[in-house]
Amino acid sequence: MEIDALLVMKNRWNKQDAEQIAVGDDLAMRVYTSQILGKEADLVLHGGGNTSVKGQLTTIFGETEDVLFVKGSGWDLKTIEAAGFPAVSMDYLLKLGRLQKLSDSEMMRQLRLALMDPNAPTPSVEAILHALIPHKIVDHSHADAVVTISNTANGESLLQEIYGDEVLILPYIMPGFILAQQVAEAACNVDWEKLRGIVLMHHGIFTFHEDAKASYEAMIDLVNKAELYLDQSTNSSTIALGSYNVNKQDTLELSRLRRAAGAVFGGPVLVTFDTSNAATGFAELEVCDELATRGPLTPDHTIHTKAFAAIFENDPAAELKEFITNYKQYFDEYSDTEHSCLDTMPRYGVWRNKGMVYLAENLKRLQIVQDISEHTLKAIQFGEALGGWQPLPRKDLFEVEYWELEQAKLKTGANRGEYEGKVILITGAASGIGKACVEHFLGQGAVVVALDLSQGFEHQFKTSNVLALNCDVTDPAAVESSLLSAIQRFGGIDVLVSNAGNFSKSQNLKEMQDEDWDKSLELNLSSHMKVLRACLPYLQCGFDPAVIFVASKNVPAPGPGAGAYSAAKAGLTQLARVAALECGADGIRVNTVHPNAVYDTAIWTDEVLAQRAAHYGLTVEEYKTANVLKAEVSSADVASAISLFAGTALSKTTGSQLPVDGGHERVI
Repeated sequence: MEIDALLVMKNRWNKQDAEQIAVGDDLAMRVYTSQILGKEADLVLHGGGNTSVKGQLTTIFGETEDVLFVKGSGWDLKTIEAAGFPAVSMDYLLKLGRLQKLSDSEMMRQLRLALMDPNAPTPSVEAILHALIPHKIVDHSHADAVVTISNTANGESLLQEIYGDEVLILPYIMPGFILAQQVAEAACNVDWEKLRGIVLMHHGIFTFHEDAKASYEAMIDLVNKAELYLDQSTNSSTIALGSYNVNKQDTLELSRLRRAAGAVFGGPVLVTFDTSNAATGFAELEVCDELATRGPLTPDHTIHTKAFAAIFENDPAAELKEFITNYKQYFDEYSDTEHSCLDTMPRYGVWRNKGMVYLAENLKRLQIVQDISEHTLKAIQFGEALGGWQPLPRKDLFEVEYWELEQAKLKTGANRGEYEGKVILITGAASGIGKACVEHFLGQGAVVVALDLSQGFEHQFKTSNVLALNCDVTDPAAVESSLLSAIQRFGGIDVLVSNAGNFSKSQNLKEMQDEDWDKSLELNLSSHMKVLRACLPYLQCGFDPAVIFVASKNVPAPGPGAGAYSAAKAGLTQLARVAALECGADGIRVNTVHPNAVYDTAIWTDEVLAQRAAHYGLTVEEYKTANVLKAEVSSADVASAISLFAGTALSKTTGSQLPVDGGHERVI
């Protein structure tokens, strides 16, 4: 196996796109160049950069005022629009820059006071710095290649060798007001007309110009020089590669780790096990533990990943305790009375000789952790090849992780949704009740493992919150394979919605075909036992674990010609009752819903509905509402009932059966 050669960063400037922007529309051009910068993850991974343009606005009094349009908090450069660049008074910013002292919390308050529109997003924490740079356009990135080189023992001299006098190299200092002061002081002795950029050690790079294209191209050119240096100083073996196949014991260990990590975090979390060639290769390095605990690529990453990794080897759930101990020591060493300790759950870990493990409270945060870790592993190995990976000391990392601005967020954090961090497994998920359940739980913040036999259904859900797997639930091997993929992706299972099934051909018992009888029992009964059996070890480690079986009105009120279907669903209901008795000691609740007359499914075409309604002498609408409530029952109605059993509102209910049928006289 070989890793691809380091690619020179692509210049994404497109003449035709740029010419579509009206001449003189500086903000529109600022949006365009910000977006093409944002498309490079090696430049601005998860918020690691900001941009600005200096311009003018006319006030309500008809007065023209100089302003800075600077990236606002919460916006991603890749998708930023004009609304993401709040206008800030330049005069106010320059006055702030002349202050001798200003806390970052007070600075952010003052930045909001400097806004031309009080409803605009909060300006970047580096707004003052952008204002102090005497150029119209300012671009800032956390370019991997530049920061990687700066994170080596001889980083400053290497960067000096690469850039000469076209770049000003400054020592690391915390982002915020003191960083703005540092650049302001350096600016006194700088010829800004000759300078192409500024490198902040361990932090990133700035470029600037009067022209947006020139500033953008300076960024690409300077970063390319760093990338070419890395390419020329390393070889194909610099990045270790390996391979590992996940087995059931691994997934059981992951599920236990997830449970233990959630207990530390204070609620459900997601866990991903990365066994890509790069992740496994790093985990196979003899010194992977020492490398992974030195520090991240940039100090900003500590906000997402914490300052160091966990190390797992044999029993991750038990070995989690070592990370907790180390993290508490780290906090105790560098904290003072103004700091509140964050949760002690790691965000990433090395599982020796296997791969990388990522942990987070939801999928969005999990993806951020994984992306940052992937970039960091590569940077660490390049740094080692250049003389040794040497990120910032832990004291500096602590200052960013426990930055007063981040601590303030803890006091205003939103409550988690009931299903955030939870994993829901749904069978028969391609249509009808199963699909409605997928959509319902997604809307409640869960991630979903969707199983179905329908070909191509894997492409039906356009979100990474769904892992859609083609699976024959009657095949134990297929079920086990799907669970391996599910646990590797999300770390566990909290809720099983056992829904897969079909309507058997209508046959009186005297006409019953063995094949039809057996098929109904296999799918409508036996497959549910097989799926439950396979899921139980993971449900035992789940958060508020629950199982919901989708049976039928035919259980309490069967009809002629439905013997195969009714018998299978009755057996399923009995299976659920036994499961409730057996699983209660593990805290697993097992309940059953009995839907009826759910017509918004694939089998109920307009033609079939019309035929069935005519058979009873009813209109289609009368047929669809032939129940006590005279109301149509939808798949979404059933999904809502299932969610009731899956959640904590009925946390003391198990072994229950709930009709979802609009009221059926024979059932009542």
